[in-house]
Amino acid sequence: MNTKEAQSRIKINRLLEEADWRFFDDEKGPANIQLEMNVKIREQDLDAFGEDFESTRNGFIDFLLLDERGFPFVVLEAKREGKDPLDGKEQSRKYAKSLNVRFVILSNGNIHYFWDLEQGNPQVITEFPTPESIGHRKSFNPDAKRLAEATVDHGYIAQSQKPGYEQDPSYQNPETRSAYIQKEGLRILRDYQLLAIRALQKAAAKGKDRFLFEMATGTGKTLVSAAVIKLFLQTENAKRVLFLVDRLELETQAWKNFKRYLSKDYTTVIYKQSRDDWKKAEIVVSTIQSFTSQDKYKTLFSPTDFDLVISDESHRSIGGNSRAVFEYFIGYKLGLTATPKNYLKNIDAEKLNEMDPRAWERRQLLDTYITFGCESGEPTYRYSLVDGVKEGFLINPVVADARTDITAELLSENGYAVVQQNEEGVEEEDYFYGRDFERKFFSPNTNVVFCETFMKNALWDPLSGEIGKSIIFCVSQNHAADITKILNEMAYKIWPDKYHSDFAVQVTSRIPGAQEMTVNFSNNNLNGHTRFLENYKSSKTRVCVTVSMMTTGYDCEDILNLAMMRPIFSPTDFIQIKGRGTRRWAFEYEDAYGTTLRRDKANFKLFDFFANCEFFEHEYNYDEILELPILSEPRKKKGSTAYFDNIEIFDPDKIKRISEKAVGAEGMRIDREFFAKAKAIIQEDGEISMAVSNAQWERAISIIREKYENRPELFMTLEKLQKSENLDRRLTWREFLERVFGLIDKFKSKDEKLEEECEKFIAIHKPDSKYVPYIKNFLKAYVTDAAFRDIINQRRYGDLNFHTGFSKEEFRALNGWRDIIPEYAKDYISFNMFAA
Repeated sequence: MNTKEAQSRIKINRLLEEADWRFFDDEKGPANIQLEMNVKIREQDLDAFGEDFESTRNGFIDFLLLDERGFPFVVLEAKREGKDPLDGKEQSRKYAKSLNVRFVILSNGNIHYFWDLEQGNPQVITEFPTPESIGHRKSFNPDAKRLAEATVDHGYIAQSQKPGYEQDPSYQNPETRSAYIQKEGLRILRDYQLLAIRALQKAAAKGKDRFLFEMATGTGKTLVSAAVIKLFLQTENAKRVLFLVDRLELETQAWKNFKRYLSKDYTTVIYKQSRDDWKKAEIVVSTIQSFTSQDKYKTLFSPTDFDLVISDESHRSIGGNSRAVFEYFIGYKLGLTATPKNYLKNIDAEKLNEMDPRAWERRQLLDTYITFGCESGEPTYRYSLVDGVKEGFLINPVVADARTDITAELLSENGYAVVQQNEEGVEEEDYFYGRDFERKFFSPNTNVVFCETFMKNALWDPLSGEIGKSIIFCVSQNHAADITKILNEMAYKIWPDKYHSDFAVQVTSRIPGAQEMTVNFSNNNLNGHTRFLENYKSSKTRVCVTVSMMTTGYDCEDILNLAMMRPIFSPTDFIQIKGRGTRRWAFEYEDAYGTTLRRDKANFKLFDFFANCEFFEHEYNYDEILELPILSEPRKKKGSTAYFDNIEIFDPDKIKRISEKAVGAEGMRIDREFFAKAKAIIQEDGEISMAVSNAQWERAISIIREKYENRPELFMTLEKLQKSENLDRRLTWREFLERVFGLIDKFKSKDEKLEEECEKFIAIHKPDSKYVPYIKNFLKAYVTDAAFRDIINQRRYGDLNFHTGFSKEEFRALNGWRDIIPEYAKDYISFNMFAA
């Protein structure tokens, strides 16, 4: 048996065993793998049989997989490496039909296809499905015609919430219907939401199995998702649905909504709270992080476990090579996004470079459209903010352009210049830009200007006459703390009898109970109720100061002011922040005489201190340009000198003794024990532990870098950690944290990580089998070899004649993949991780 045949056999055997298929009888049950018809191998025959592998009738032996009763269940047609598994498609179809088998697996050890003969074409899989998972799939028979022809009306969700609600006299009476719907919490689908569902049905009727809804923030994407889920489950086009989000708070919010809408018909669980019994539920909600950590999607799930996968804020939850998770599962796919592709219409794609944050957003958006079969740029259904405003469901902001002298210069091409003395006492000029604000460049007086401008120009509550409920977005948690302090000091001076340091609160991840604060703010009881109007249900706290906690998916309809006190570089973040205010609201108050006062929310104000609107929308029609206050204390002007204290020690000192000793390959003891020491310290840090448990990786990494990186207490660096573990590649803080908190058992080697990246590329792009060996070699060389990378980037293909790692002949064999691989690698793989 040649090397390719042996490798293919070894890989297929391993994949079968990892998926709980058994070559031999064991404590789990009898063997459920047969080789050819009626041939079962014994354990003692396995090695010898491998040597005679290609002597069978068809070159490679067909595997027949059996169900729990020992009946034929799955035909596995195996090919040697280098042969396309699809070459065995028709042969396996005949074999399956003769055995009355519905499922086929085609594999050459490198690339694999799962084929449900009763539904569509073979689909690429990266792991073999388990017997249990295929049993789940066998028990239902999807039918696109049933899906397309099912009736969905305005009361589709309300019927699940309260069956027979249409017969209630309070609903039938037009005068009491609205109050009845509100009292019962019924959700009636709007016309545009029905149009979205019907667009999906129409696409399904044409054979589509991927759909994309592009719907503005505030238009009810979760409600539409609930209707789609019910449609698939009700028509038996799905037995289990996976709903993926990218943030912890959205996970809880989606779970609550699905329970509210569908609990009478279906069970919804959050995966991490139901790890042992999630299979009992029809709807599973999870963050994408829960699936990517430790590659759980491959180790804990089978490709056939979910029949419909929905990705909320799809270009974030499946952005980058997280798409491998999405592609892992077989079945229907639905993406939801509030960020339209044409939102970047003012950006010249040719001029984007890797330093421009919009380049990454553009790539994610394009990937989203391609992933959901919308290469033409047209989603399955689109409902924009303009549509929502036109039809009266949403409102537009009043944009307040409030850039200061300093923020204007920070945003300029030249930046803001500050002269400071270096260690030799020589004056040097440093330049700061928008990204540096509150990170490298601190201007307390500018923060005061921000707050004064907000206080003097904010919209007021139309009933109580106090500043309307507001959210302020800051650069960092420290910045949020400063802004909160300034606002509370100003509020106390203006209304000393109304607030006691609770006019504004900091709502960030390091504040205990921050998540509960967001809920209380939305429910109008954060720190109690307002003191401006007795018995008026509105929060005493008027302003939540945050960084990113209240952006995506936060519902608080009575928001009247939003302030961007930081530069924003992500179109998604900008749209989400703006979307916090677009929902309509009616302010109501019943006075002592029983008279109800009502004022509708006509608009909201969007304070922009960093020209974010201009950054994204060059032609934006600014409704209001604010006149900024003049501070009593002068601000530092461009060219001002900043002096810093220096500590100098003049005590004499000298070397007492010197000796030399070479350090062996095992390293110093302090290096070998460094990881254990760092692990113990980090595990005791409650702030980091909480962030990791909530999958807030950016927050956890930020804390580590703030508190421990290069600090005297530990002097922890990734380089020291890498050395202590004798690792042949560079570490990331995310990996370190996963190891510290037991999410991974060990750090993967360079070869293991490279193989993992290759598998992700194959799962996402699904190349033909004949290209897989060349793709793997090319991708590995491109990621690890800077000289090879330079040859490819500079298109000096003739130099491949002298390159030992990847030949010109192999390069020719790649065909169109030679251009796709470098772009993918540059976008989604960290070359730094694999650098020497």
